[in-house]
Amino acid sequence: MTATAVTAVLLLVACSSGSAPAAPDAASAGPPVAGGSLTYAIDTEPTCFDIHVSPQDITAAIQRNVFDSLVSEDTAGTFHPWLATSWTIAPDHRSYTFTLRKGVTFSDGTPFNAQAVKANFDHIVAPATKSRFASSLLGPYTGTDVVDDSTVRVNFSSPFSPFLQGASTAYLGFYSPKALAANSSRLCAGGPASVGTGPFLFTRYTRGQSIVLSKNPAYRWAPENARHSGPAYLDTLTIRILKENSARVGSLTSGQVDLAGAVPPANVRTVEANSRLQVLRRDAPGSPYSLYLNTALAPFTDVRVRQAFQRGVNIDQDVKTVYFGQYRRSWSPLTAVTPSYDASLENSWPYDPAKANQLLDQAGWTARDSAGYRTRDGRRLTLVWPLLASAVREQRDVLGQAIQADLKKLGIELTRPALDAGAFIEQAYAGKFQGNWSGSALIVG
Repeated sequence: MTATAVTAVLLLVACSSGSAPAAPDAASAGPPVAGGSLTYAIDTEPTCFDIHVSPQDITAAIQRNVFDSLVSEDTAGTFHPWLATSWTIAPDHRSYTFTLRKGVTFSDGTPFNAQAVKANFDHIVAPATKSRFASSLLGPYTGTDVVDDSTVRVNFSSPFSPFLQGASTAYLGFYSPKALAANSSRLCAGGPASVGTGPFLFTRYTRGQSIVLSKNPAYRWAPENARHSGPAYLDTLTIRILKENSARVGSLTSGQVDLAGAVPPANVRTVEANSRLQVLRRDAPGSPYSLYLNTALAPFTDVRVRQAFQRGVNIDQDVKTVYFGQYRRSWSPLTAVTPSYDASLENSWPYDPAKANQLLDQAGWTARDSAGYRTRDGRRLTLVWPLLASAVREQRDVLGQAIQADLKKLGIELTRPALDAGAFIEQAYAGKFQGNWSGSALIVG
């Protein structure tokens, strides 16, 4: 069940350097020119740069520049050749056979071949890797067969239809086997240990400050659906880590950075008024920021309590208020621009506090304690939704406060203890709470 979702992505684009240039225009910009550098500001610093370990979106976004995938997925959900030129799927969906592109090399000179595919997939599922997300994209993986140097067969113990989608992500991208063998313990640290086949090299990482990527001049194997197949136009891409909203927006408006992601909704109108800047909005496909309920633990074992929670949170108003009308709410675990999105779910569970109160009464939570919270058999109706402090972004903590306020009106206590990444992940993978997806989880206590 999705309790709330933020789907819009805000990206501010500053123009090229110079004195008060006009906002960029695709029709008049002319063809791209090789050379130069770009500085991009982000609000979240990866806790680990290893694509096979980290589940963070920001890790994949940065490392996508360094690591390529077998296939590419477009916005319509169609798959295109990338490091694989073609593929066949077994009728029972228990194996996928890929013909690999020839002439591809890792930035350390190691050839990309069937052995490299096997080494990476085996590394992902190895217990020592402690993969937090990539291993789930391999599902019931049983191994990879090297048919010949440019042909590989990936096997599963049961039908696994989602594999192509997983194989299109950066999380199932490929390290040089040489780098895997020599630097497996250093991959989380980023930097030159991140050796891929991508258009950029991971040159330098200064913790808390910046990430520097340099052009891979040998790159010639972009995905089939890419607009440009050769080396990157830019010589250098510098990613500055600016967690404070004021610092990030200030760096953009002053020209210290060329682009800034995660622009605070409260600042959008101010930035729009700057003739040197352009605000770009795009709904992102995939899963929105979501809140899942743990149906295996009381009180959410009772469908009436789950429905009461769903109907008792005023998502429309909360999203509108917290995000100043800049973001749209979602109605399902998929955003509206995701292939196979079910539009019939829209408006299917509107805010209805009267219905929520009725359901809670029916579930037996009829008494109230001195603080006004519902009780049953002397126990308060309390829910625990841990806050992963290091991953807070886009005012998600403020959105959580709005949800707390909605639930308090129903007599439900929602607490949000702050956990560090280690404790959060340990508890999540121990099954103590459910839904560590899009940065959210909800447990009961």
